[in-house]
Amino acid sequence: MTQTAPLIDIPAAPVPAGGAGEWYVGASGARLRAALFPARGAVRGSVVLSGGRTEPIEKYYEVIEDLTLRGFVVLAHDWRGQGLSHRDLEDDRLKGHAVGYEPFLADFDALLAHYEPRLPKPWIAIGHSMGGCLTLLALAKGQAARFSGAVLSAPMLGVRVGRYPKAVKLLAAWNRLTGRSGTYVMGDPGKPFDDTFEDNVLTHDRVRFSRARAQVAAHRDLALGAPTWGWLDFALRAGDFFARPANLASVTIPVVICQAEQEKLVDNAAQDQVARSLPDGKLVVVKGALHEILMETEDKRAVFFAEFDALAGRVSKPSSPSA
Repeated sequence: MTQTAPLIDIPAAPVPAGGAGEWYVGASGARLRAALFPARGAVRGSVVLSGGRTEPIEKYYEVIEDLTLRGFVVLAHDWRGQGLSHRDLEDDRLKGHAVGYEPFLADFDALLAHYEPRLPKPWIAIGHSMGGCLTLLALAKGQAARFSGAVLSAPMLGVRVGRYPKAVKLLAAWNRLTGRSGTYVMGDPGKPFDDTFEDNVLTHDRVRFSRARAQVAAHRDLALGAPTWGWLDFALRAGDFFARPANLASVTIPVVICQAEQEKLVDNAAQDQVARSLPDGKLVVVKGALHEILMETEDKRAVFFAEFDALAGRVSKPSSPSA
């Protein structure tokens, strides 16, 4: 039986027309949130939309509208550990935690199984940052056969950890092995409620930045703080996976990586390498963009959507809504 999940609505960001939230069951029985949004007009296929670290479904309402107006059914979801989905460390909901990438991938499998009857083919994956990382991991571990293509926004295929990456990797592994993986890397939750536009390294667009903060202010359970050692260990191990070209050989569908030229958070060199390793990979540098390309100014967002439209043109065609 389907259980309805809430979708947060504020004046600056109403729920896209026809959108409906649901709870579904992920790995180890975790209660996770997803939402399905119908296509406008002739149905061309479906998009599985996966946000980045800290990002709930609500942040992508504008992107969802962009996609449904193009004729795509959109499935968006909250990864475990963020949004309104299950959090492994309920003693402190602000901890951005992970226990490896396997639970995320099992959740993604369950998501697709839950919604598959309602997702017309072809399927296109969109993932941003951590969502791009996990999307590509899922494709490499068997899901590529179900998708016709993917467009990744500033995917976290490697993380910036300063001048001594080997030492940081060892420290993250040590914290995991000694039972300290649930502690904050920097010792505190960060500033999920009071960061400012002037200090941000995510976007040049003040309106989109402020809108996302207003959504979290309206429902503070959406907030997420700084990462734990467990999360950092997951991110580093995912990067190790992508660094081995053989791991990507099975991803033969077209994959476009949109890279933020002014990136401050993830490793652009890792994106370069992955694009070369993918059988049908393409790297597109978005000039002047900070990390959140889909939340950037219109000229930068347009680069992403031009790539999406080109890929969609390759793998889909207009059809009647009943097809």
